[in-house]
Amino acid sequence: MVYLLYNMVMELVEKLFPVIRILRNQKLRKFVAGQSLLLQTICDKMAEEDKEIIWIHASSLGEYGVARPIIHQLRSEKRTIVFTFFSPSAYEVLNGRNREETGIDYVFYLPWDTQHNAQQFLDAVHPAKAIFIISEYWINYLRELDQRQIPTYFISSLVHRESYLLKWYGRPIRNAIPKNSCFFALDEDTKRNLNSIGFHHATVIGDSLFDNAIGISQTPYSNDIIQHFCATADKGVMIAGSISDRHDMDIVCSFANTHPGIKCIFVPHEISEEGLNEIKYHLEGWAELYSDCTAETDFSRCQVLIIDFMGSLSRLYRYGRWAYVGGGFTPYLHNVIEPIVYGLPAAFGPRIYRKTTPQQMISLGVGHIVRSAREFSAWFDRLYANEQEMEKIKTVALSYVSKNSGATQKVVRIINDHIRL
Repeated sequence: MVYLLYNMVMELVEKLFPVIRILRNQKLRKFVAGQSLLLQTICDKMAEEDKEIIWIHASSLGEYGVARPIIHQLRSEKRTIVFTFFSPSAYEVLNGRNREETGIDYVFYLPWDTQHNAQQFLDAVHPAKAIFIISEYWINYLRELDQRQIPTYFISSLVHRESYLLKWYGRPIRNAIPKNSCFFALDEDTKRNLNSIGFHHATVIGDSLFDNAIGISQTPYSNDIIQHFCATADKGVMIAGSISDRHDMDIVCSFANTHPGIKCIFVPHEISEEGLNEIKYHLEGWAELYSDCTAETDFSRCQVLIIDFMGSLSRLYRYGRWAYVGGGFTPYLHNVIEPIVYGLPAAFGPRIYRKTTPQQMISLGVGHIVRSAREFSAWFDRLYANEQEMEKIKTVALSYVSKNSGATQKVVRIINDHIRL
Protein backbone atom coordinates (compact mmCIF):
# COMPACT_ATOMS: atom_id res chain seq x y z
CA MET A 1 0.00 0.00 0.00
CA VAL A 2 2.80 2.42 0.94
CA TYR A 3 4.64 1.55 -2.28
CA LEU A 4 1.55 2.26 -4.39
CA LEU A 5 1.04 5.56 -2.61
CA TYR A 6 4.71 6.44 -3.16
CA ASN A 7 4.39 5.82 -6.90
CA MET A 8 1.21 7.88 -7.12
CA VAL A 9 2.94 10.80 -5.40
CA MET A 10 6.07 10.58 -7.57
CA GLU A 11 4.05 10.46 -10.80
CA LEU A 12 1.92 13.40 -9.64
CA VAL A 13 5.02 15.41 -8.73
CA GLU A 14 6.59 14.67 -12.11
CA LYS A 15 3.50 15.98 -13.90
CA LEU A 16 3.03 19.06 -11.75
CA PHE A 17 6.66 20.06 -11.24
CA PRO A 18 7.05 21.83 -14.62
CA VAL A 19 4.57 24.40 -13.34
CA ILE A 20 7.42 25.60 -11.12
CA ARG A 21 8.96 27.13 -14.25
CA ILE A 22 6.71 30.11 -13.63
CA LEU A 23 7.92 30.55 -10.06
CA ARG A 24 10.79 32.82 -9.06
CA ASN A 25 12.93 30.07 -7.49
CA GLN A 26 15.91 29.99 -9.83
CA LYS A 27 17.23 26.69 -8.47
CA LEU A 28 13.95 24.89 -9.13
CA ARG A 29 13.68 26.40 -12.61
CA LYS A 30 17.12 25.04 -13.47
CA PHE A 31 16.15 21.61 -12.15
CA VAL A 32 13.00 21.53 -14.28
CA ALA A 33 14.92 22.64 -17.38
CA GLY A 34 17.56 19.98 -16.77
CA GLN A 35 14.93 17.26 -16.45
CA SER A 36 13.23 18.09 -19.76
CA LEU A 37 14.08 15.69 -22.59
CA LEU A 38 16.69 14.13 -20.30
CA LEU A 39 15.98 10.50 -21.09
CA GLN A 40 16.20 11.11 -24.82
CA THR A 41 19.55 12.85 -24.33
CA ILE A 42 20.85 9.89 -22.33
CA CYS A 43 19.65 7.43 -24.97
CA ASP A 44 21.42 9.39 -27.70
CA LYS A 45 24.71 9.61 -25.79
CA MET A 46 24.76 6.02 -24.58
CA ALA A 47 23.79 4.44 -27.91
CA GLU A 48 27.34 4.00 -29.17
CA GLU A 49 29.05 3.11 -25.89
CA ASP A 50 30.89 -0.20 -25.92
CA LYS A 51 32.44 -0.10 -22.45
CA GLU A 52 31.64 -1.19 -18.94
CA ILE A 53 29.40 1.55 -17.58
CA ILE A 54 29.42 2.48 -13.91
CA TRP A 55 26.56 4.65 -12.73
CA ILE A 56 27.10 6.79 -9.62
CA HIS A 57 24.41 8.92 -7.98
CA ALA A 58 24.76 11.64 -5.35
CA SER A 59 22.37 14.33 -4.20
CA SER A 60 24.77 17.27 -4.00
CA LEU A 61 28.24 18.65 -4.63
CA GLY A 62 29.24 17.80 -1.07
CA GLU A 63 28.46 14.14 -1.67
CA TYR A 64 30.46 14.27 -4.89
CA GLY A 65 33.44 14.81 -2.58
CA VAL A 66 32.86 11.30 -1.23
CA ALA A 67 32.78 9.86 -4.74
CA ARG A 68 35.61 11.88 -6.28
CA PRO A 69 38.63 9.81 -5.17
CA ILE A 70 36.72 6.59 -5.89
CA ILE A 71 35.91 7.77 -9.41
CA HIS A 72 39.55 8.54 -10.16
CA GLN A 73 40.59 5.05 -9.12
CA LEU A 74 37.71 3.32 -10.93
CA ARG A 75 38.18 5.13 -14.23
CA SER A 76 39.91 3.40 -17.12
CA GLU A 77 39.83 3.38 -20.91
CA LYS A 78 37.51 0.38 -20.76
CA ARG A 79 34.98 2.12 -18.55
CA THR A 80 32.48 4.92 -18.82
CA ILE A 81 31.52 6.83 -15.66
CA VAL A 82 27.97 8.22 -15.61
CA PHE A 83 27.21 10.56 -12.71
CA THR A 84 23.74 11.80 -11.76
CA PHE A 85 22.63 14.59 -9.42
CA PHE A 86 19.48 16.24 -8.14
CA SER A 87 21.29 19.48 -7.28
CA PRO A 88 21.33 22.17 -10.02
CA SER A 89 24.39 23.88 -8.52
CA ALA A 90 26.29 20.59 -8.40
CA TYR A 91 25.27 19.76 -11.96
CA GLU A 92 26.49 23.11 -13.24
CA VAL A 93 29.85 22.84 -11.47
CA LEU A 94 30.58 19.29 -12.64
CA ASN A 95 29.15 19.71 -16.12
CA GLY A 96 31.52 22.63 -16.68
CA ARG A 97 34.68 20.66 -15.90
CA ASN A 98 36.59 18.32 -18.19
CA ARG A 99 36.98 14.57 -17.81
CA GLU A 100 40.61 14.77 -16.73
CA GLU A 101 39.63 16.89 -13.75
CA THR A 102 36.53 14.97 -12.65
CA GLY A 103 37.05 11.47 -14.08
CA ILE A 104 33.41 11.59 -15.22
CA ASP A 105 32.30 10.97 -18.79
CA TYR A 106 28.66 12.08 -18.51
CA VAL A 107 26.79 14.19 -15.96
CA PHE A 108 22.98 14.12 -15.89
CA TYR A 109 20.10 15.03 -13.65
CA LEU A 110 18.45 11.86 -12.36
CA PRO A 111 14.90 11.49 -13.70
CA TRP A 112 12.10 11.36 -11.14
CA ASP A 113 11.84 8.05 -9.33
CA THR A 114 8.87 6.55 -11.20
CA GLN A 115 8.68 2.98 -12.48
CA HIS A 116 8.69 4.14 -16.10
CA ASN A 117 11.67 6.48 -15.66
CA ALA A 118 13.71 3.91 -13.75
CA GLN A 119 13.16 1.31 -16.46
CA GLN A 120 13.88 3.74 -19.27
CA PHE A 121 16.96 5.17 -17.56
CA LEU A 122 18.52 1.76 -16.93
CA ASP A 123 17.64 0.64 -20.47
CA ALA A 124 19.48 3.70 -21.79
CA VAL A 125 22.52 3.65 -19.51
CA HIS A 126 22.75 -0.13 -19.07
CA PRO A 127 25.14 0.07 -16.09
CA ALA A 128 27.29 -2.89 -15.11
CA LYS A 129 27.41 -1.56 -11.54
CA ALA A 130 25.53 1.10 -9.57
CA ILE A 131 26.87 3.21 -6.71
CA PHE A 132 24.85 5.42 -4.37
CA ILE A 133 26.50 7.97 -2.09
CA ILE A 134 25.57 8.19 1.62
CA SER A 135 21.75 8.11 1.97
CA GLU A 136 20.35 8.02 -1.55
CA TYR A 137 17.55 5.41 -1.57
CA TRP A 138 15.16 5.60 -4.54
CA ILE A 139 12.64 2.79 -4.50
CA ASN A 140 11.95 2.28 -8.20
CA TYR A 141 15.59 2.52 -9.25
CA LEU A 142 16.56 0.05 -6.53
CA ARG A 143 13.80 -2.39 -7.51
CA GLU A 144 14.91 -2.27 -11.13
CA LEU A 145 18.55 -2.81 -10.18
CA ASP A 146 17.50 -5.79 -8.08
CA GLN A 147 15.40 -7.32 -10.86
CA ARG A 148 18.25 -6.89 -13.35
CA GLN A 149 20.75 -8.29 -10.82
CA ILE A 150 23.05 -5.32 -11.23
CA PRO A 151 25.65 -5.16 -8.41
CA THR A 152 24.78 -2.22 -6.17
CA TYR A 153 26.96 -0.40 -3.64
CA PHE A 154 26.25 2.19 -0.97
CA ILE A 155 29.23 4.38 -0.08
CA SER A 156 29.69 6.13 3.30
CA SER A 157 26.41 4.75 4.62
CA LEU A 158 25.15 6.30 7.83
CA VAL A 159 22.14 4.67 9.48
CA HIS A 160 21.59 6.04 12.98
CA ARG A 161 19.04 4.62 15.40
CA GLU A 162 16.38 7.17 14.40
CA SER A 163 16.85 6.55 10.66
CA TYR A 164 13.69 6.14 8.61
CA LEU A 165 15.19 2.90 7.27
CA LEU A 166 14.55 1.35 10.67
CA LYS A 167 10.97 2.60 10.97
CA TRP A 168 7.79 0.91 9.78
CA TYR A 169 7.44 3.42 6.95
CA GLY A 170 10.92 2.53 5.75
CA ARG A 171 9.81 -1.00 4.83
CA PRO A 172 9.20 -0.22 1.11
CA ILE A 173 12.78 1.07 0.85
CA ARG A 174 14.18 -1.92 2.73
CA ASN A 175 12.27 -4.26 0.42
CA ALA A 176 13.54 -2.41 -2.65
CA ILE A 177 17.25 -2.50 -1.77
CA PRO A 178 18.90 -5.46 -3.51
CA LYS A 179 19.59 -8.04 -0.81
CA ASN A 180 23.14 -8.60 -2.02
CA SER A 181 23.99 -4.90 -1.97
CA CYS A 182 27.32 -3.94 -0.41
CA PHE A 183 27.25 -1.24 2.27
CA PHE A 184 30.41 0.64 3.17
CA ALA A 185 29.46 1.96 6.60
CA LEU A 186 30.91 5.01 8.34
CA ASP A 187 30.68 3.50 11.83
CA GLU A 188 29.93 0.34 13.78
CA ASP A 189 26.46 1.58 14.77
CA THR A 190 25.51 1.77 11.09
CA LYS A 191 26.76 -1.76 10.49
CA ARG A 192 24.78 -3.09 13.46
CA ASN A 193 21.63 -1.24 12.36
CA LEU A 194 21.93 -2.58 8.82
CA ASN A 195 22.45 -6.10 10.13
CA SER A 196 19.32 -5.74 12.28
CA ILE A 197 17.14 -5.17 9.20
CA GLY A 198 18.63 -8.02 7.19
CA PHE A 199 21.55 -6.43 5.33
CA HIS A 200 24.62 -8.45 6.24
CA HIS A 201 26.94 -7.34 3.43
CA ALA A 202 28.16 -4.34 5.40
CA THR A 203 31.62 -3.38 6.54
CA VAL A 204 33.18 -0.37 8.27
CA ILE A 205 35.89 0.85 5.92
CA GLY A 206 36.12 4.57 6.67
CA ASP A 207 35.33 7.81 4.91
CA SER A 208 36.72 8.55 1.45
CA LEU A 209 36.19 12.25 2.19
CA PHE A 210 39.56 12.09 3.96
CA ASP A 211 41.23 10.82 0.78
CA ASN A 212 39.45 13.47 -1.27
CA ALA A 213 40.56 16.27 1.05
CA ILE A 214 44.14 14.99 1.10
CA GLY A 215 44.22 14.79 -2.69
CA ILE A 216 42.92 18.33 -3.08
CA SER A 217 45.33 19.73 -0.48
CA GLN A 218 48.26 18.13 -2.28
CA THR A 219 47.21 19.43 -5.70
CA PRO A 220 48.84 22.76 -6.64
CA TYR A 221 46.40 25.65 -6.64
CA SER A 222 46.77 29.40 -6.68
CA ASN A 223 44.40 32.32 -7.05
CA ASP A 224 45.94 35.72 -7.66
CA ILE A 225 42.97 37.69 -6.32
CA ILE A 226 42.72 35.73 -3.08
CA GLN A 227 46.47 35.72 -2.59
CA HIS A 228 46.49 39.49 -3.06
CA PHE A 229 43.69 39.87 -0.50
CA CYS A 230 45.42 37.60 2.03
CA ALA A 231 48.70 39.48 1.62
CA THR A 232 47.03 42.46 3.31
CA ALA A 233 46.15 40.32 6.38
CA ASP A 234 49.04 40.44 8.81
CA LYS A 235 47.05 38.63 11.53
CA GLY A 236 45.72 35.72 9.48
CA VAL A 237 42.45 35.05 7.67
CA MET A 238 39.19 33.58 8.99
CA ILE A 239 37.45 31.46 6.36
CA ALA A 240 33.72 30.89 6.80
CA GLY A 241 32.77 28.08 4.44
CA SER A 242 29.33 26.95 3.28
CA ILE A 243 27.38 29.72 5.00
CA SER A 244 23.95 28.16 4.77
CA ASP A 245 21.30 29.90 6.86
CA ARG A 246 20.47 32.76 9.18
CA HIS A 247 22.35 31.20 12.11
CA ASP A 248 25.56 30.91 10.10
CA MET A 249 25.26 34.42 8.74
CA ASP A 250 24.57 35.96 12.13
CA ILE A 251 27.61 34.25 13.64
CA VAL A 252 30.14 35.12 10.93
CA CYS A 253 28.87 38.66 10.31
CA SER A 254 28.85 39.40 14.04
CA PHE A 255 32.39 38.07 14.26
CA ALA A 256 33.57 40.34 11.45
CA ASN A 257 31.84 43.33 13.02
CA THR A 258 33.39 42.75 16.45
CA HIS A 259 36.85 41.89 15.07
CA PRO A 260 37.49 44.62 12.49
CA GLY A 261 41.22 43.86 12.45
CA ILE A 262 40.71 40.29 11.19
CA LYS A 263 40.39 39.68 7.46
CA CYS A 264 37.68 37.20 6.47
CA ILE A 265 36.73 35.16 3.42
CA PHE A 266 33.03 34.25 3.29
CA VAL A 267 31.91 31.40 1.04
CA PRO A 268 28.09 31.03 0.77
CA HIS A 269 26.70 27.54 0.21
CA GLU A 270 24.38 28.84 -2.50
CA ILE A 271 25.07 31.81 -4.75
CA SER A 272 22.22 34.27 -5.33
CA GLU A 273 22.04 38.02 -5.67
CA GLU A 274 19.65 38.23 -2.74
CA GLY A 275 21.89 36.15 -0.49
CA LEU A 276 25.04 38.07 -1.38
CA ASN A 277 23.32 41.40 -0.75
CA GLU A 278 22.06 40.19 2.60
CA ILE A 279 25.58 39.28 3.73
CA LYS A 280 26.89 42.70 2.70
CA TYR A 281 23.95 44.40 4.45
CA HIS A 282 24.85 42.81 7.79
CA LEU A 283 28.54 43.75 7.60
CA GLU A 284 29.71 47.03 9.07
CA GLY A 285 33.19 46.91 7.50
CA TRP A 286 34.19 47.07 3.84
CA ALA A 287 33.26 43.96 1.84
CA GLU A 288 33.91 43.08 -1.78
CA LEU A 289 32.48 40.42 -4.08
CA TYR A 290 35.16 38.29 -5.69
CA SER A 291 33.65 38.91 -9.14
CA ASP A 292 34.17 42.65 -8.70
CA CYS A 293 37.89 42.28 -7.96
CA THR A 294 41.14 41.84 -9.86
CA ALA A 295 44.69 41.05 -8.78
CA GLU A 296 45.25 44.83 -8.71
CA THR A 297 42.32 45.69 -6.43
CA ASP A 298 43.27 47.75 -3.39
CA PHE A 299 42.30 45.49 -0.47
CA SER A 300 43.93 47.62 2.22
CA ARG A 301 40.56 48.79 3.57
CA CYS A 302 38.58 45.66 2.65
CA GLN A 303 37.85 43.37 5.59
CA VAL A 304 35.65 40.69 3.97
CA LEU A 305 36.03 39.04 0.57
CA ILE A 306 32.80 37.27 -0.45
CA ILE A 307 33.29 34.38 -2.86
CA ASP A 308 30.52 34.39 -5.46
CA PHE A 309 31.50 31.33 -7.48
CA MET A 310 30.99 27.64 -6.76
CA GLY A 311 33.18 24.59 -6.40
CA SER A 312 36.49 25.79 -4.90
CA LEU A 313 35.91 25.97 -1.14
CA SER A 314 38.02 22.88 -0.46
CA ARG A 315 40.97 24.63 -2.12
CA LEU A 316 40.38 28.02 -0.50
CA TYR A 317 40.84 26.76 3.07
CA ARG A 318 44.60 26.67 2.41
CA TYR A 319 44.57 30.47 2.65
CA GLY A 320 43.07 30.46 6.15
CA ARG A 321 44.25 30.29 9.75
CA TRP A 322 40.88 29.59 11.40
CA ALA A 323 37.67 28.14 9.94
CA TYR A 324 33.94 28.17 10.49
CA VAL A 325 31.96 25.43 8.70
CA GLY A 326 28.30 26.13 7.97
CA GLY A 327 25.23 23.93 8.09
CA GLY A 328 25.64 22.93 11.72
CA PHE A 329 22.29 24.36 12.77
CA THR A 330 20.57 21.92 10.40
CA PRO A 331 20.94 18.13 10.08
CA TYR A 332 23.32 18.78 7.18
CA LEU A 333 26.61 20.08 8.57
CA HIS A 334 28.97 20.59 5.64
CA ASN A 335 32.40 19.07 5.14
CA VAL A 336 34.51 19.59 8.28
CA ILE A 337 37.46 17.61 6.90
CA GLU A 338 38.27 20.21 4.24
CA PRO A 339 39.71 22.80 6.67
CA ILE A 340 41.51 20.43 9.05
CA VAL A 341 43.46 18.84 6.20
CA TYR A 342 45.37 22.13 6.19
CA GLY A 343 45.73 22.06 9.98
CA LEU A 344 43.06 24.70 10.66
CA PRO A 345 40.97 24.60 13.85
CA ALA A 346 37.29 24.44 12.88
CA ALA A 347 34.13 25.65 14.60
CA PHE A 348 30.59 24.61 13.63
CA GLY A 349 27.00 24.49 14.84
CA PRO A 350 25.63 21.97 17.37
CA ARG A 351 23.59 19.51 15.27
CA ILE A 352 26.22 16.81 14.85
CA TYR A 353 24.45 13.78 16.32
CA ARG A 354 24.35 12.11 12.90
CA LYS A 355 28.03 12.78 12.20
CA THR A 356 30.98 10.71 13.37
CA THR A 357 33.85 12.93 12.20
CA PRO A 358 32.93 16.19 14.00
CA GLN A 359 32.43 14.27 17.25
CA GLN A 360 35.92 12.81 16.91
CA MET A 361 37.33 16.24 16.06
CA ILE A 362 35.82 17.70 19.23
CA SER A 363 37.32 14.96 21.39
CA LEU A 364 40.74 15.72 19.86
CA GLY A 365 40.40 19.46 20.38
CA VAL A 366 40.49 20.13 16.64
CA GLY A 367 36.79 20.96 16.30
CA HIS A 368 34.54 23.07 18.48
CA ILE A 369 30.76 23.50 18.74
CA VAL A 370 29.42 27.06 18.84
CA ARG A 371 25.78 27.96 19.43
CA SER A 372 26.01 31.71 19.14
CA ALA A 373 28.14 34.59 17.91
CA ARG A 374 29.36 35.09 21.47
CA GLU A 375 30.59 31.50 21.73
CA PHE A 376 32.30 31.74 18.35
CA SER A 377 34.13 34.91 19.36
CA ALA A 378 35.17 33.33 22.66
CA TRP A 379 36.59 30.30 20.80
CA PHE A 380 38.50 32.54 18.42
CA ASP A 381 39.80 34.84 21.16
CA ARG A 382 41.14 31.84 23.09
CA LEU A 383 43.15 30.67 20.07
CA TYR A 384 44.13 34.01 18.57
CA ALA A 385 47.21 34.77 20.64
CA ASN A 386 48.03 31.18 21.63
CA GLU A 387 50.65 30.04 19.12
CA GLN A 388 51.44 26.93 21.12
CA GLU A 389 47.81 25.79 21.05
CA MET A 390 47.52 26.53 17.32
CA GLU A 391 50.59 24.42 16.57
CA LYS A 392 49.24 21.59 18.72
CA ILE A 393 45.92 21.68 16.86
CA LYS A 394 47.68 21.64 13.52
CA THR A 395 49.79 18.61 14.49
CA VAL A 396 46.80 16.70 15.87
CA ALA A 397 44.61 17.59 12.87
CA LEU A 398 47.15 16.42 10.29
CA SER A 399 47.78 13.22 12.21
CA TYR A 400 44.04 12.53 12.48
CA VAL A 401 43.56 13.04 8.73
CA SER A 402 46.49 10.79 7.90
CA LYS A 403 45.26 7.97 10.17
CA ASN A 404 41.84 8.05 8.49
CA SER A 405 43.13 7.89 4.91
CA GLY A 406 43.00 4.81 2.72
CA ALA A 407 39.26 4.04 2.56
CA THR A 408 39.17 4.65 -1.20
CA GLN A 409 41.56 1.83 -2.08
CA LYS A 410 39.58 -0.67 0.00
CA VAL A 411 36.28 0.36 -1.59
CA VAL A 412 37.64 0.26 -5.12
CA ARG A 413 39.21 -3.17 -4.62
CA ILE A 414 35.87 -4.61 -3.53
CA ILE A 415 33.97 -2.95 -6.40
CA ASN A 416 36.53 -3.96 -9.02
CA ASP A 417 36.69 -7.58 -7.89
CA HIS A 418 33.02 -7.73 -6.92
CA ILE A 419 34.01 -9.19 -3.58
CA ARG A 420 31.17 -10.24 -1.31
CA LEU A 421 31.51 -8.71 2.16
